[in-house]
Amino acid sequence: MIKKIEQLLGKNTNLLNYQAKGIDKSRLHLPGPDFMDRVFSQTDRTPVVMRSLNWLFNTGRLSGSGYVSILPVDQGIEHTGGASFAPNPDYFDPAKIVELAIEGGCNGVVSTYGALGAVARKYAHKIPFIMKLNHNELLTYPSKFDQIMFSNVENAFNMGAVGVGATIYFGSDNAMRQLEEVTEAFTAAHELGMFTVLWCYLRNSAFKKDGKDYHVAADMTGQANHLGVTVEADIIKQKLPENNGGFNDIGFAKTHPKVYDELATDHPIELTRYQVANCYMGRIALINSGGASSGATDLAEAVRTAVINKRAGGTGLISGRKAFQRPMKEGVELLNAIQDVYLCDDVTVA
Repeated sequence: MIKKIEQLLGKNTNLLNYQAKGIDKSRLHLPGPDFMDRVFSQTDRTPVVMRSLNWLFNTGRLSGSGYVSILPVDQGIEHTGGASFAPNPDYFDPAKIVELAIEGGCNGVVSTYGALGAVARKYAHKIPFIMKLNHNELLTYPSKFDQIMFSNVENAFNMGAVGVGATIYFGSDNAMRQLEEVTEAFTAAHELGMFTVLWCYLRNSAFKKDGKDYHVAADMTGQANHLGVTVEADIIKQKLPENNGGFNDIGFAKTHPKVYDELATDHPIELTRYQVANCYMGRIALINSGGASSGATDLAEAVRTAVINKRAGGTGLISGRKAFQRPMKEGVELLNAIQDVYLCDDVTVA
């Protein structure tokens, strides 16, 4: 298994040997088969929430490992149906989405109220459903950075979902309203026994400066994560960091020199570990997104992201477009390649 991973990494094989110098792994609460008992059982979550989350951790090829591989397909709203499904029109049908998650050995599937509701009686008992509550629709012109509730927690519960997901666009004009809505929804979800997943994304045109995109800066995404765990998200979804120093270069908020000199140097594993640290040192699971499909390089990119996430102390990947914008057989192969990183004992925490 390690040989295949090395082959896919190519020039990035040095990621497998890197030893972290910023935040030592001994300071983290790392994923593992006993994560629910060792770490999560210390929280205030009810036994029913624990049961729901435990089902997620014990489904699919990664069952019992402490890691998760989740298929998210809400891009029909977030990016339009044409942009998302034209490469493979089969996935206009929600059944194909769930079938890909099952065939691909995923721990769970995330999609919209309508998509999951359309096939709930057939599949909600076969794989953990995570219903995405809010979305950014693209027919408003000019487009704006906002997330609007498309459904509610009760609907998710009634269709058999065991988790709910939501996005907050931190930094956007409507971030405060989204924060209030998501906090209320997550409280209701926990009361009904469902776990919560938060997309902690940044959105503000000012976050791009001098050719750098600080929407993927470790210091700023780390703070978004820290806000997410504060409202009791059980899993944080974040983009893989690509740079650092956003707070300094843009010139807002507060930070500290050690964030850049010691805790999160420019190595991708160090940057991602800073994201993990902001999730209460790993008490709350961090999963990184797989990103857009690039075509022929998707498999190598997905494996690279998985290696960085795992070696940083993360809990898994949530990869959608790279998997569903291709024939199902190839999508399954890509999902399995991601999962192989977490199943491979030779890929260790740095």
